[in-house]
Amino acid sequence: MTKDILTKDNMMLGAVLNDKEEAIRLTGNILKKNGYVEESYVDKMLEREKLTSTYIGNNVAIPHGTDDAKDAVLHTGLSVVTVPDGVDFNGEHVHILIGIAGKGEEHLEILSKIALVCAEEENIQKLIHADTKEDILAILEGVN
Repeated sequence: MTKDILTKDNMMLGAVLNDKEEAIRLTGNILKKNGYVEESYVDKMLEREKLTSTYIGNNVAIPHGTDDAKDAVLHTGLSVVTVPDGVDFNGEHVHILIGIAGKGEEHLEILSKIALVCAEEENIQKLIHADTKEDILAILEGVN
Protein backbone atom coordinates (compact mmCIF):
# COMPACT_ATOMS: atom_id res chain seq x y z
CA MET A 1 0.00 0.00 0.00
CA THR A 2 1.41 3.37 -0.93
CA LYS A 3 0.78 6.46 1.16
CA ASP A 4 -0.29 9.79 -0.28
CA ILE A 5 2.71 12.10 -0.49
CA LEU A 6 0.83 15.05 1.00
CA THR A 7 -2.29 14.92 3.15
CA LYS A 8 -4.01 17.40 5.46
CA ASP A 9 -2.46 15.52 8.40
CA ASN A 10 0.97 16.53 7.06
CA MET A 11 0.22 20.25 7.33
CA MET A 12 0.26 22.94 9.98
CA LEU A 13 -1.03 26.43 9.27
CA GLY A 14 -0.09 29.52 11.24
CA ALA A 15 2.86 28.12 13.18
CA VAL A 16 4.87 30.39 15.47
CA LEU A 17 8.51 29.28 15.50
CA ASN A 18 11.48 30.71 17.38
CA ASP A 19 14.34 29.52 15.20
CA LYS A 20 15.52 27.41 12.30
CA GLU A 21 16.15 24.30 14.41
CA GLU A 22 12.63 24.38 15.84
CA ALA A 23 11.28 24.82 12.30
CA ILE A 24 13.22 21.86 10.93
CA ARG A 25 12.28 19.64 13.87
CA LEU A 26 8.60 20.48 13.37
CA THR A 27 8.61 19.59 9.66
CA GLY A 28 10.48 16.35 10.41
CA ASN A 29 8.31 15.40 13.37
CA ILE A 30 5.17 15.76 11.24
CA LEU A 31 6.67 13.24 8.81
CA LYS A 32 7.68 10.96 11.70
CA LYS A 33 4.29 11.15 13.42
CA ASN A 34 2.50 10.20 10.21
CA GLY A 35 4.70 7.19 9.43
CA TYR A 36 6.86 8.55 6.60
CA VAL A 37 10.22 8.47 8.37
CA GLU A 38 12.00 6.98 11.36
CA GLU A 39 13.10 9.19 14.26
CA SER A 40 16.70 9.33 13.00
CA TYR A 41 15.58 11.17 9.84
CA VAL A 42 14.80 14.33 11.81
CA ASP A 43 18.42 14.44 13.05
CA LYS A 44 19.61 13.97 9.47
CA MET A 45 17.46 16.97 8.45
CA LEU A 46 19.30 19.09 11.03
CA GLU A 47 22.62 17.67 9.83
CA ARG A 48 21.75 18.62 6.21
CA GLU A 49 21.06 22.20 7.30
CA LYS A 50 24.53 22.43 8.84
CA LEU A 51 26.07 21.32 5.53
CA THR A 52 24.09 23.73 3.37
CA SER A 53 21.01 25.87 3.92
CA THR A 54 17.73 24.47 2.66
CA TYR A 55 16.43 28.00 2.05
CA ILE A 56 15.57 28.16 -1.69
CA GLY A 57 14.45 31.77 -1.97
CA ASN A 58 10.99 33.36 -2.17
CA ASN A 59 10.45 32.86 1.60
CA VAL A 60 10.62 29.06 1.23
CA ALA A 61 12.81 26.44 2.91
CA ILE A 62 12.73 22.74 2.05
CA PRO A 63 14.27 20.82 4.96
CA HIS A 64 15.27 17.28 4.04
CA GLY A 65 17.72 14.65 5.20
CA THR A 66 21.28 13.97 4.13
CA ASP A 67 22.02 11.40 1.42
CA ASP A 68 22.81 8.78 4.05
CA ALA A 69 19.34 9.21 5.59
CA LYS A 70 17.60 7.21 2.85
CA ASP A 71 17.31 4.11 5.03
CA ALA A 72 15.26 6.12 7.54
CA VAL A 73 12.61 6.96 4.90
CA LEU A 74 9.67 4.56 5.08
CA HIS A 75 7.45 6.28 2.48
CA THR A 76 7.88 9.29 0.22
CA GLY A 77 6.12 12.25 1.81
CA LEU A 78 5.91 15.99 2.34
CA SER A 79 5.06 18.14 5.31
CA VAL A 80 4.00 21.76 4.88
CA VAL A 81 4.15 24.40 7.61
CA THR A 82 3.14 28.02 7.13
CA VAL A 83 4.74 30.62 9.38
CA PRO A 84 2.90 33.95 8.88
CA ASP A 85 5.39 35.92 10.99
CA GLY A 86 8.33 34.07 9.47
CA VAL A 87 11.33 32.34 10.99
CA ASP A 88 14.99 33.23 10.46
CA PHE A 89 17.11 30.94 8.26
CA ASN A 90 20.59 32.49 8.39
CA GLY A 91 19.27 35.99 7.77
CA GLU A 92 16.56 34.89 5.32
CA HIS A 93 12.91 35.17 6.30
CA VAL A 94 11.03 31.88 5.78
CA HIS A 95 7.23 31.77 5.71
CA ILE A 96 6.77 28.34 4.10
CA LEU A 97 8.51 25.15 5.17
CA ILE A 98 8.18 22.06 3.01
CA GLY A 99 9.72 19.00 4.62
CA ILE A 100 10.71 16.29 2.16
CA ALA A 101 11.34 12.57 2.60
CA GLY A 102 11.90 10.61 -0.59
CA LYS A 103 12.35 6.89 -1.15
CA GLY A 104 15.18 6.18 -3.56
CA GLU A 105 15.56 9.04 -6.01
CA GLU A 106 11.94 10.24 -5.71
CA HIS A 107 13.02 13.31 -3.74
CA LEU A 108 14.68 14.76 -6.86
CA GLU A 109 11.42 14.71 -8.82
CA ILE A 110 9.55 16.20 -5.85
CA LEU A 111 12.17 18.93 -5.43
CA SER A 112 11.84 19.94 -9.07
CA LYS A 113 8.03 20.10 -8.83
CA ILE A 114 8.23 22.18 -5.64
CA ALA A 115 10.74 24.50 -7.29
CA LEU A 116 8.33 25.10 -10.18
CA VAL A 117 5.42 25.89 -7.85
CA CYS A 118 7.56 28.10 -5.62
CA ALA A 119 9.09 30.02 -8.52
CA GLU A 120 5.75 31.82 -8.92
CA GLU A 121 5.40 34.69 -6.44
CA GLU A 122 1.61 34.38 -6.74
CA ASN A 123 1.78 30.77 -5.50
CA ILE A 124 4.01 31.80 -2.57
CA GLN A 125 1.53 34.46 -1.48
CA LYS A 126 -1.37 31.99 -1.79
CA LEU A 127 0.52 29.46 0.35
CA ILE A 128 1.47 32.04 3.00
CA HIS A 129 -2.09 33.34 3.26
CA ALA A 130 -3.94 30.02 2.85
CA ASP A 131 -6.89 29.77 5.20
CA THR A 132 -7.37 26.03 4.89
CA LYS A 133 -5.34 22.90 4.31
CA GLU A 134 -7.50 22.28 1.23
CA ASP A 135 -6.16 25.55 -0.22
CA ILE A 136 -2.59 24.29 0.27
CA LEU A 137 -3.43 20.93 -1.35
CA ALA A 138 -4.93 22.74 -4.35
CA ILE A 139 -1.79 24.85 -4.87
CA LEU A 140 0.55 21.87 -4.46
CA GLU A 141 -1.60 19.29 -6.24
CA GLY A 142 0.94 18.94 -9.05
CA VAL A 143 3.52 17.84 -6.48
CA ASN A 144 1.30 15.24 -4.82
